[in-house]
Amino acid sequence: MTHPLFDLSGKVALITGSSRGIGRSIAEEFARAGAKVVISSRKLDACVAVRDAIIADGGEAIAVPCNIGRKEELQNLVDTTIAQWGRIDILVANAAINPAYGPLGSLSDETWDKIMGSNLRSTWWLCNMVLPAMAERRDGSVIVLSSIAGLRGNPVIGAYGVSKAAEAALVRNLAVEFGPSNIRVNAIAPGIVETDFAKALTDNPDIARAVRKRAPLGRFGKPHEIAGVALMLAGPAGAFVTGQLIVADGGATIADPTVI
Repeated sequence: MTHPLFDLSGKVALITGSSRGIGRSIAEEFARAGAKVVISSRKLDACVAVRDAIIADGGEAIAVPCNIGRKEELQNLVDTTIAQWGRIDILVANAAINPAYGPLGSLSDETWDKIMGSNLRSTWWLCNMVLPAMAERRDGSVIVLSSIAGLRGNPVIGAYGVSKAAEAALVRNLAVEFGPSNIRVNAIAPGIVETDFAKALTDNPDIARAVRKRAPLGRFGKPHEIAGVALMLAGPAGAFVTGQLIVADGGATIADPTVI
């Protein structure tokens, strides 16, 4: 039985980037809490596999492929969800890209635009498509997956960090604009989590050693641990939380950087 503070029964949740990693875990936990979930990523077969697994587990799900960098595909994602289930109660903007490693000065204009377009502009587009209907119903929750890369400088994923810092600012502004309509807008900033997206980091022995020594919890995160934060923000447990960036990083950002 789902605890009433974490009960999403009857809610419709759209989660981008939900065919794997953190997004998939969020979709699975939302479905277990009673939500009808929309599985979306670029590849239909990957979405269908997750959809079928959720249905087999007793949940409700549909699969809608979408490239978040294309506005028309985002609109189709929203329209298809509404055609199927009538509304969107919870939006999770999780999908993101990080196609470049290196200092900011090494990035081409095209790479910069691709990162900002896919990670920031797509979230803005999607919120603009979903929030007005939420406001009409005077109910809704938006959750944006930011990153601790947006809280600190980084010599190799700086552009990704800038896009994630901007998403946190977007969240604060949307929370102010839509708060009077009873809409909550929040962001989660995960630390390093064991996913395919972070494999270059989690498979690096030097980074693993540093995390074990510096971070208070001494380990990488698990996708379901980020999903737990999203579940709180999506349901009654998070009803008085808006405009916040919740850090879930095992304490990495509070650790003493001088510790070797």
